[in-house]
Amino acid sequence: MSITISPSLLSVDFLELKVELERLNKIDDLWLHLDVMDAHFVPNLTFGEPVLNKVKTVSKHKLDAHFMVSDPDFFAENFKNVGLHNFTFHWEAITHHDRLIQKLKEMYPSVGISLNPSTPVSAIPHYILGKVDLVLLMSVNPGFGGQKFIPEVVDKVIELDQIRHKNNFQFQIQVDGGINDQNAGYLIQAGANNLVAGSYIFSEPTKDYASRINKIR
Repeated sequence: MSITISPSLLSVDFLELKVELERLNKIDDLWLHLDVMDAHFVPNLTFGEPVLNKVKTVSKHKLDAHFMVSDPDFFAENFKNVGLHNFTFHWEAITHHDRLIQKLKEMYPSVGISLNPSTPVSAIPHYILGKVDLVLLMSVNPGFGGQKFIPEVVDKVIELDQIRHKNNFQFQIQVDGGINDQNAGYLIQAGANNLVAGSYIFSEPTKDYASRINKIR
């Protein structure tokens, strides 16, 4: 099973954003994870369309946007020309999931659903799982970087992987929050094949991001 590593831009030095992106360009087979927050669904505010447009001009990697927002429909329209590869919205944020997925499929190559740590896998009907390309399981409470990994999420990965195999679904299982070289192996063994890491990668003192990415992979 191929393992995708998705460095989270939330943890970079924003005063050195271009330099940081160029460092990541030297590493193959990455997605660039972009946490878009609205200060409503979560108590934080991050970058918007103008910043991501600039990121796209520098980064060679696929842009993986995680929208921690109360109105993903609005953001879908406003970000459709940024060049995102994946658009992930929170299951908890809306009511009409199927309608939004249909809309997103017309705009983006990949569509994902995210679940908060306290939201069970069973919240998503199987017919919805058959329509998405990615399911993101949060292993911290969304809104801030640098939190501790919630180990119970491993059981959710196992449950979701069993559903995936039983129904021959093709979605990726992505996990985000507190991931490092100590827990990545458990997640991969459980069935995760896309790991988001921010603090662990970008806290490497010599900026040798490849070494930490390889440890996770």
